[in-house]
Amino acid sequence: MLKAFDNKTAERALQLARETLQIEGDAIAALHARLATDDSVGKAVAMLLNCKGRVVVSGIGKSGHIARKIAATLASTGTPALFVHPAEAAHGDLGMVTADDAFIAISYSGESSELMAILPVVKRMGSTLISITGKPGSSLAQLADVHLDVSVEKEACPLNLAPTASTTVTLALGDALAVALLDLRGFKEEDFARSHPGGALGRRLLTHVRDIMRTGDAVPAVKPDTRLPDALLEITQKGMGMTAIVDDGNKPLGVFTDGDLRRMIEKVQDFSKVVIKDVMHVNPRSISPDKLAVDAVAIMEQFRINQMLVTGDDGTLVGALHIHDLTRAKVI
Repeated sequence: MLKAFDNKTAERALQLARETLQIEGDAIAALHARLATDDSVGKAVAMLLNCKGRVVVSGIGKSGHIARKIAATLASTGTPALFVHPAEAAHGDLGMVTADDAFIAISYSGESSELMAILPVVKRMGSTLISITGKPGSSLAQLADVHLDVSVEKEACPLNLAPTASTTVTLALGDALAVALLDLRGFKEEDFARSHPGGALGRRLLTHVRDIMRTGDAVPAVKPDTRLPDALLEITQKGMGMTAIVDDGNKPLGVFTDGDLRRMIEKVQDFSKVVIKDVMHVNPRSISPDKLAVDAVAIMEQFRINQMLVTGDDGTLVGALHIHDLTRAKVI
């Protein structure tokens, strides 16, 4: 029967939540202190750094979930890695593992039967074996080339049964390995973006102006002797709130925007006789199509403009950008 969630129950829930965080924080702090006199992490990092193949991470149950996360973190930070389920490995998936690979086996007890069934084969194959357990004297720890100790004083579970503090410490150690490898490999923002093309950082670092600029007939452009009404028609039809003014070689001479029109209304009574070259802004801002789209954002923000011309190496007009194009591409 469920207890009524009264104030007393709420206080108990909060107390348990705080105790859980304290226990798990203490467990990570204990691991941090232990590593000061333990060179096993350094040895493991060296093995992983020198691995010619991939890093295979495996575990069963809660350790399996942590193993998946560690493999994913390694893979996304420059260390090719994959997760292999030990039970599936015993029925064919062990074919994913090669002699050039490093194998990370995770089991808090160090006695998981599913892992112990396949690890002798992994060793015979010639793969480097790194174990992560909470029992340095366990079978898995003794079998490994390097053992990483993630023992905890107690689990956060009030029954001291459900893996809580131990899985948190294991996950933190996996992050520590990944970060160390990331730094030693010289992994940069650009490398991270290549493995995260669907994320915000990937879009910022991989999207170029040419990928999102408007081209061809979609680019508003008129000649310098065009009368203002015709230029306004070009602005309206192309829907960019501006038009470029180009010479016979299609090189930009200036730009005229909706904002310029609004400012003119107060001063000019008869637009029919106005020639666009007389009211355009000369030396308009432009950008190369090979530049990153975020560079265009920076220029627009600096000069408080909503549109920008795109010019090729020879100075000719090849496209145009509107702030909405950058928004749609999720660059901003």
